[in-house]
Amino acid sequence: MSDLRAAVLALLELDGVRAAVEQAREACTELRWHEALRRRIPEAAAESRVRGARANAALDGAELPLDIVRDLVRGACPWPEHPDPVDEVVRGAAQATAETEHVRGLLLRSPAQALARLHVAAASGMLAADQVGRPRQGSETSREYVDLGMPPAADDVATRLAGVAELIGMAGDVPVAVIASLVHAEIAVVRPFVRGNGLVARALERTIVIAGGLDPTGVAVPEAGWLAGGGTAYLGALTAYASGTPNGVGLWLRQAAAALSAGARRAREWPTQCGWAG
Repeated sequence: MSDLRAAVLALLELDGVRAAVEQAREACTELRWHEALRRRIPEAAAESRVRGARANAALDGAELPLDIVRDLVRGACPWPEHPDPVDEVVRGAAQATAETEHVRGLLLRSPAQALARLHVAAASGMLAADQVGRPRQGSETSREYVDLGMPPAADDVATRLAGVAELIGMAGDVPVAVIASLVHAEIAVVRPFVRGNGLVARALERTIVIAGGLDPTGVAVPEAGWLAGGGTAYLGALTAYASGTPNGVGLWLRQAAAALSAGARRAREWPTQCGWAG
């Protein structure tokens, strides 16, 4: 057993973590076998991506009504020719969330490539072309999530990303909900890119939940679960994780599992909301 795997498994013994992770697994299992949703998997997965994109952007402070995001995603209305900062983030979230569907088969065998593709989707239009799809270099830094403190220097990013890749490789051998939440937190805290780190972190969590088999249909909306808890609670949980203390890491893992459970429960309401129940 590798040292990292042993350390990750030990996290399950932190207060309340194992129970929260089990609740998330049960919520995703119930969602997978929901009779009305099983008849509508393509539509439900598409709805999940729309709602996930909206919540992902909102967690970065860019909020648009769900109906507008839906119309933008499906092409019923064009993206603004000269986007404002909110439009840029929403478009990045929509593109990254859509890309999760394409990298799900790539993630476990080539996590670095999947990560690069998610960043290209999220940050195209936000950054100079030579900064998109690659980690920070030289003196580059990130001004995102300043409440977490300064990010690691660019020279340290490769080592941290190697740890992320090792974590991704454990999905399934270690509970997928744990791996997805740890990878999410690592990307947000390390901030390996100049911009777009939060969008990528949450898209990567979604991808791991799908690719790891916890929610293979891609119907759960963990992003919406995080948003339901509020942006302040989300940032507070990331800050707790960044502290590196057992209490802080445990708090993050419990809240991540709760967000996934909430995202699965919300999806079970769609048959009634969307008229799919019949």
